[in-house]
Amino acid sequence: MSDTPWWDPARHADRRPALLARNRAQAAIRAWLARQDFIEVDPAALVTSPGNETHLHAFATQVIGNDGRPRQMYLHTSPEFAMKKLLAAGETRIAAFAHVWRNREAGPRHSPEFTMLEWYRAGEAYSVLMEDVAAMARLACEAAGTRVLRARGHDCDPFLPAERVPVARAFARHAGIDLLATLAADGTADAAALADQARAAGIGLAADDTWSDIFSRILSERVEPHLGIGRLTVLDRYPAVEAALARVCPDDPREAERFEVYACGVELANGFGELTDAAEQRRRFEAEMDEKARIYGERYPLDEDFLAALEIMPEAAGIALGFDRLAMLATAAPHIGDVIWTPLR
Repeated sequence: MSDTPWWDPARHADRRPALLARNRAQAAIRAWLARQDFIEVDPAALVTSPGNETHLHAFATQVIGNDGRPRQMYLHTSPEFAMKKLLAAGETRIAAFAHVWRNREAGPRHSPEFTMLEWYRAGEAYSVLMEDVAAMARLACEAAGTRVLRARGHDCDPFLPAERVPVARAFARHAGIDLLATLAADGTADAAALADQARAAGIGLAADDTWSDIFSRILSERVEPHLGIGRLTVLDRYPAVEAALARVCPDDPREAERFEVYACGVELANGFGELTDAAEQRRRFEAEMDEKARIYGERYPLDEDFLAALEIMPEAAGIALGFDRLAMLATAAPHIGDVIWTPLR
């Protein structure tokens, strides 16, 4: 991104076409959601728990009560917990354009504050969400006056049928890794077995890498660069150990109803067949926080209201899409800050 400040008139004039395309895309998606009978909701950003995933880092703050006593709270990393509470309350199709905050994330495709488009369908299969993302990608292209998403020197045509590939098949195809052979039906992951395969494939590892660390390295180095080239790729059936908020697949407990959508090697969206077993969700959150404490020396509290709401939440499918990234690819912008009206400097 240019060293010239975004508020410089000449710099703003250069950025303005992409920003206006972003606005058109947002308006078009809002209209599409309304036609699909979604209700747009506005979740609060200040929360008691920002999420309970190991490598998710939040911005913390203090709320001072009328008695002068401080209470630790956080800016949400996703509106997920709040929106699932709304599902428990009786809503069936909801969506939100939410500003969210994630620490330790900054770069050409990452902003510490960004806009997440999140939506839920109660009583529907998670595969429907894959079609939703494709429809939104097409709307973003039309808003930008193009037929393709562009990034990293690649094109992706969202008007073509998307490719749907299980994670295990993608690992075998692009890295020569037999991923399922390193997973047991009880959820145990064999880090040594995955490490042996990774080293044989020429992937460098650290001595203390966990199974999750190795999985992420293989995914980022060998698999992701091949996804979403020419057409959207839906990377489906994530390992259950990498899907803390998703249901396991009914035909194989080693895999879960989690998918990600890629365009031009860039992740756009992350979707789930939502887990509604509160006891299992608590167990997964506690395991994630134990791992966070081991690696980073900190842990986040559990949202007890969220866990209570899961007891009455209906079966649902939910997804989060990085709206700034979609705007970035639709306008072929080289940096995420080019499609944010007032980017962080």
